[in-house]
Amino acid sequence: MTDPRPKSAQLRAYNVGFGDCLLLSIDYAASARHVLIDFGTSKLPARAPATRMLDVAKAIEQETGGHLDLIVATHRHSDHISGFGAAKSGDVIESLQPAAVLQPWTEHPDLDPAARTPAAAESAQGRLALSRTLHYMSAFAGGAASEGRRLAAVARFPKSVASRLEFLGETNITNPAAVERLMAMGRAGRPLHASFGDDLGLDDLLPGVTIDVLGPPTLEDHPSIARQTTEDAEQFWHLAGSWGLAASERSATVHDLAPLFSTGHVLKRVPQAAKWLVPQIERAYAEEVLSLLRVLDGVLNNTSLILLMRIADTTLLFPGDAQIENWSYALFDAPNADQIRRRLAKTHVYKVGHHGSLNGTPKTMWNDLARRGDEQAPGRLITVLSTAAGKHGDARRNTEVPRRVLLEALRAGSDARTTQSTRSNKRPWIDVAVPLSGGR
Repeated sequence: MTDPRPKSAQLRAYNVGFGDCLLLSIDYAASARHVLIDFGTSKLPARAPATRMLDVAKAIEQETGGHLDLIVATHRHSDHISGFGAAKSGDVIESLQPAAVLQPWTEHPDLDPAARTPAAAESAQGRLALSRTLHYMSAFAGGAASEGRRLAAVARFPKSVASRLEFLGETNITNPAAVERLMAMGRAGRPLHASFGDDLGLDDLLPGVTIDVLGPPTLEDHPSIARQTTEDAEQFWHLAGSWGLAASERSATVHDLAPLFSTGHVLKRVPQAAKWLVPQIERAYAEEVLSLLRVLDGVLNNTSLILLMRIADTTLLFPGDAQIENWSYALFDAPNADQIRRRLAKTHVYKVGHHGSLNGTPKTMWNDLARRGDEQAPGRLITVLSTAAGKHGDARRNTEVPRRVLLEALRAGSDARTTQSTRSNKRPWIDVAVPLSGGR
């Protein structure tokens, strides 16, 4: 029988570039338990081999002794789940036979827009509407990624804009192979789809460990989420998704469509005097698509799990990519919000949200953290950041990821660790010893 008192714990953050992959290992007197939190990337590190995700999967296999107790997939963004869908790396992770797979409630298979019937509860209609909207958003993202690749080849079109469009579009694609793999692993073990306040019932898998689910809230919890599923919003994203499917198949579909103004005169070639205008029109078009992608990106981030984990007397916080709309229910609107904030304030190890994006670390939460302090502070806060600079956002617009002002705050107030500090392709990870003594 496993001694229910954890003896030590370690958090390993793998350098997967712009993405997340963390392995939490908890040691007991005669055994160890392992939790994999996300396994995805949207851009590998510079000079990393193309086999990085497979290499990481094999390292996880070795570290865990061939078995995972729990997989957490915080949300559907590709930089968090793409590795599950890749054939070779996904095969390795699936072979570890996870005992349970935890995802947000928005990923429940009964909410699949292709499902024949929704769940019986009356509220399921609103949840199904949200699921359909997410489905249309992903279709739109696919079209945006295709447009980014097309615009990269347009003469005098800004390469940086085309790159942002392709990157953000690819990040928001559904990743059906990863989704299906997660569903299969869940069915083989124990599928869990959680929302705020759920009891996960994992005492048997993780003795001496408690996990509080602080997000995402359900439609019933948070009215602002319910408003996103109104008929107009769903219809808008349905039309946007149709555009996305057409854009994704541009060569076979768009050019075959009947002209909008069938009796109008069609120029075979742009006049020399007007050629300067074409890149400007394309730029305006791309900026409009980007603005919609940013809205879409925020919606998907706000379906992310927020987990507050306690091992013995040590608290660890894993917020995925949750932004303030997701955070706000736990911090301000929940009936026990004050109690939650007191528990958050005791955090020992904070996995920095959203790859160091400023909107992933609410100032209210950060300012409450009692263990922030200078290098001499006993029991000082540990922060762990998984990111890659230059992949997302724009420093000129103060949207770069990781955000400079947040990095400064992390370095000043915590023992800050980042995956960007590892350059080794043989050991592409950082290890953080989790202090189970609790400190001050």
